[in-house]
Amino acid sequence: MANQSPTKDNLSDRVLNEQHHRGLDVEKPDAVFDRVLARHGLSPLCRSDTVDLQLNLGYLCNQACTHCHVDAGPKRTELMTQKTMNRILTWCQQHNIRQVDLTGGAPELNPHFRYLGDALTRASIAITSRCNLTILSEPGQSDLSEWYANRRVRLVCSLPCYSQHTVDQQRGRGVYERSIAGLKALNRLGYGKDDSLVLDLVYNPNGAHLPPAQTSLEGQYRERLMDEHAIVFNRLLTLTNLPINRFAHQLKRAGDYARYLGLLEQHFNPDTVPALMCRTTLSVDWQGRVFDCDFNQVTGVSLGERPSTYLWDLHPTELTGQRIAVRPHCLGCTAGAGSSCAGALVS
Repeated sequence: MANQSPTKDNLSDRVLNEQHHRGLDVEKPDAVFDRVLARHGLSPLCRSDTVDLQLNLGYLCNQACTHCHVDAGPKRTELMTQKTMNRILTWCQQHNIRQVDLTGGAPELNPHFRYLGDALTRASIAITSRCNLTILSEPGQSDLSEWYANRRVRLVCSLPCYSQHTVDQQRGRGVYERSIAGLKALNRLGYGKDDSLVLDLVYNPNGAHLPPAQTSLEGQYRERLMDEHAIVFNRLLTLTNLPINRFAHQLKRAGDYARYLGLLEQHFNPDTVPALMCRTTLSVDWQGRVFDCDFNQVTGVSLGERPSTYLWDLHPTELTGQRIAVRPHCLGCTAGAGSSCAGALVS
């Protein structure tokens, strides 16, 4: 069903292009998603109370995956400074933030990563780290698995398939083998087995289609990884590829951008809207600037369309009830079972 061709009315991007070429008024970027909400009798998105922070520590990564929405890679130089980390730590303690999600790039490649992790641990702030697994075998990271285990960091690890061919095609030659080695090392430390050492895996499609049902795919992952590698994990999280940056360029080169955007719109699910991550999470970039989500961050869409704002200039209560900045890529979070950094939003 997820691969059906969209109807003409759903081809938002094609409509925008046709309007542009005909010299007509082009629909504003935020109007596309608002129009879809209105069609289903839903109000524009607004923020609830801020519960979590997601910190992007920089775009440097030891991989350059085809689907990466932040265009991360080995040549990126943007990295959060220790001064910015300290300002964020102070803000978290002032406003009783209890959970922080660390991402990148590969967040571990920030030279101050462990400093931040230790400071958050001392402040009794729960840490989730988005680990690409191959970082565990990079030079200078031989003790990283133990460092994570000693601090009881929840790990969310990328493994876009249980087969070697698909993983290496999407992430680079040799990535699958190194990822399996990383998972085995984490299992030996108790990750995936001990309730206090949570190991979640992340799947994303290798192409322009929606993920399969999260529960059934999780069962396939469990069976294959156990049978072939004796690997265990806690949960599988399915993520939809959003049509921005590197993946958008890939779609446009293949002539699939409009079709994919239409596919997302065709499968809009109103049941996903209450659980959208942007309602309760603030995304903070490597400079300390705040956004409604990680996807808006990398596309330069500022928090609530306001001028560029730094975290330490905000009080979280002032955001409650405020409009969330939306773009057509928001359709990716609301298609099918929905998608967020926590996986599918509905069963």
